[in-house]
Amino acid sequence: MDIQIELGPGRGRRDAIYRQIRDAILDGRLRAGDTLPPTRELAQRLAVSRTTVSAAYDRLIAEGFLESRVGSGTFVGAGARRDVRPAGGAPASLTPVAVWHDVPGPPHRFCEQPEFDFRTGAPDVSLFPFDTWRRLVTQQLRRSRRDVLTYGDPEGHPALREAIARHIGVSRAVRVTPDDVLVTNGSQQALDLAARVLIEPGARVAVEDPGYPPPRQLFTTLGARPVGVPVDEEGIVVDHIPADCRLVYVTPSHQYPLGVPMSMARRVALIEWARRHDAAILEDDYDTEFRYTGRPLEPLRNLDPSGRVLYIGSFSKVLLPGLRLGFLVAPPGLRPALAKAKYLTDWHSASVTQAALAEFMDTGEFARHLRRTRREYAARWEVVCRVVERDFPWLRLIPSSAGLHVSALSSKPVRPVVRAARQAGVRISTLGDFTTVPDALDGLVFGFGAIPRERIEPGLRAFAESDRALT
Repeated sequence: MDIQIELGPGRGRRDAIYRQIRDAILDGRLRAGDTLPPTRELAQRLAVSRTTVSAAYDRLIAEGFLESRVGSGTFVGAGARRDVRPAGGAPASLTPVAVWHDVPGPPHRFCEQPEFDFRTGAPDVSLFPFDTWRRLVTQQLRRSRRDVLTYGDPEGHPALREAIARHIGVSRAVRVTPDDVLVTNGSQQALDLAARVLIEPGARVAVEDPGYPPPRQLFTTLGARPVGVPVDEEGIVVDHIPADCRLVYVTPSHQYPLGVPMSMARRVALIEWARRHDAAILEDDYDTEFRYTGRPLEPLRNLDPSGRVLYIGSFSKVLLPGLRLGFLVAPPGLRPALAKAKYLTDWHSASVTQAALAEFMDTGEFARHLRRTRREYAARWEVVCRVVERDFPWLRLIPSSAGLHVSALSSKPVRPVVRAARQAGVRISTLGDFTTVPDALDGLVFGFGAIPRERIEPGLRAFAESDRALT
């Protein structure tokens, strides 16, 4: 392993080599088993005698930091400890701006592997056609095309923008051209870009309550003042949106987390409210591909005659979250600013992945995959609804026929049973996890994307047993 050693002028070079290698071991930069350069090589690089380096190595070996193996070299010792350094150290000289102290850290729940995983927002990665995807990515790399191997267009790979425009034009009747589409790293970046070009510090932003927490937290870090607006069986209550809000974030096709679709009357009212108050609407259509009964309602963008709706989509649910691909469809007047914001944040999304996805969509593989996954998720949705209605009299399912989760209102506090169920290996979210005031609403959210169909009923049975054990 190459190691950087800084030597100043004058004497004391042996001690400097000793001290810097020891410090690298103590703070974890060098780990047990790592190989150090041969004494001759390091001496040449540092322009010192080999005797100087050997003396430093010998001292580290004597103290147990290094091990020397004849014919193999010098290694960090297996017994070298990282906890011998005094606790504390120099005080931090830099601190973040105050807003970041209150922002929750990234959730660790996606790293967990509970026995029964009813978490929300996670698709079943085992359904993904890995062999097909691997072939498409390999093809892009073998072609050595300049447009996928060098810096690309901030707005996205042209072929993918065309494929997305066709897809949402057919599946959602969204009237869009490739020029309207901006490719993003998931829907979260689409929200970030839209907020950057639309919101000034201090502006008020309306969000659904209950609703998806990350957008609310994002708006706060950008200097906005999010305000929660209640949601009922028809969607966001438009009459409760403060008149001075400059932006409204909604999930009208499948409200997150309640699952209700926004009624047509409420959609029209929201469009009219935005026109009257000179505001913008962020329409997050995060999982509309999975609809199991009925027909989808018209997207807000199709009802918008004045160009106030920005339409956001994602491939995280229908394909893989790890691909980090989504898109933003914006009115013409915002496109130049959004392209600049994308360029300044990360230049562009991964070009090879974009090109592979374009071909995945153009060859019909995307449509075939969507049909397969929709059938599977529909079967899981049916099992969850049937078992909850049958075995949980204290829960009332909220009508929903889309997405990868269903929610239920509870007649009693749910936090105790959720905690008890976690000890039994069952992971379920509460509606209170998504309210602006924690636990302001008693209910449960049953995600079924990450749990196999045959595990749903046993998992809900284990959850019911946890509930009974508390009574």
